[in-house]
Amino acid sequence: MKTKVVRISADDTLWTVKEIMELASVRHVPVVHGGDLVGVVSQRDLLRASLSSVMGIEADAHESFLEKVRISDVMSREPISTTPDASIRDAARTMAERKIGCLPVVEGRELVGIVTETDVLRHYAEQP
Repeated sequence: MKTKVVRISADDTLWTVKEIMELASVRHVPVVHGGDLVGVVSQRDLLRASLSSVMGIEADAHESFLEKVRISDVMSREPISTTPDASIRDAARTMAERKIGCLPVVEGRELVGIVTETDVLRHYAEQP
């Protein structure tokens, strides 16, 4: 589990999350409100929202579009999450069964970390 988690507000824009994903090299960003987890936005959500607008549109127009769309319009609400005491095996099983790329880690509703596909793969790759 990573405890230093890039997070974003539901009021932020797709442009902001696009920039954060590129700068931080992440594919999933938890969405918080007052520290509580309220959603997750993924690279796939960003792509889906962008594709509907980009066909034949200039780069400036695309940027303008991304600046107008709020995260709350495209995020996955009520994300599947886990707790700090869950095992990596349980996290991996949940991610595989639900076909999701990350599990926010919460205590109550407060975001305290995140487990990603890469974390799971790295864990099992390092096993003897």
